[in-house]
Amino acid sequence: MSKSKAQKKALAALNFDLFQLENITPIAPATIDTKIRQHQQQVPVSSPKRIEVSNSRLPSIAELQQMYNRFNWQYFGGKLPAVHIEYSSRMLCAGSCNPREKLIRMGKKYHQIFPSDIEDTLKHEMIHLIHFNHDANFRREARRVGTSVRARSHPSLRRPPKYLYHCKSCGAEYPRQKRLRMASCGKCSRGRKFDLQFKLRLKKS
Repeated sequence: MSKSKAQKKALAALNFDLFQLENITPIAPATIDTKIRQHQQQVPVSSPKRIEVSNSRLPSIAELQQMYNRFNWQYFGGKLPAVHIEYSSRMLCAGSCNPREKLIRMGKKYHQIFPSDIEDTLKHEMIHLIHFNHDANFRREARRVGTSVRARSHPSLRRPPKYLYHCKSCGAEYPRQKRLRMASCGKCSRGRKFDLQFKLRLKKS
């Protein structure tokens, strides 16, 4: 039985639709770069880990550097220079900063008494990299980053006086760390100006 022309056209169209090849681009062979990109897409990027300060120990130098880098990006846009951070066992203050040498010292004795002040001190000294004095600009930056301008005091952080001066007139004593050259008794001198009559005398050195 012969097929009609219409049936032949219909079968031809059907065969074309069923067996027409799709325009499929072959998958590129895997390379080291593609594997790295795939791995990076699968692993979420985590933010820098916050260093927890405990009363039992102080952060290590490496942890202080991590803290510095985090604060640098968080508060200063990463514009502060790389610095060296170290602990000082001799210092009785909270910290110090030398912008020229790019050096920050953290007082070990202070932070053994006040371990929770570590972050506060570090941010304070970081501001000193751009504002050396405690002027209005420094105080403005301190408010912005949330740090104090003055450290706390403690009796064990006070050095014993090297010199003891006294007034022969009233007997008042003046302990000092440095030698006094031209100083008179504040109680006896008029207008709180130097008065040779009430000049302070060295009592003990």
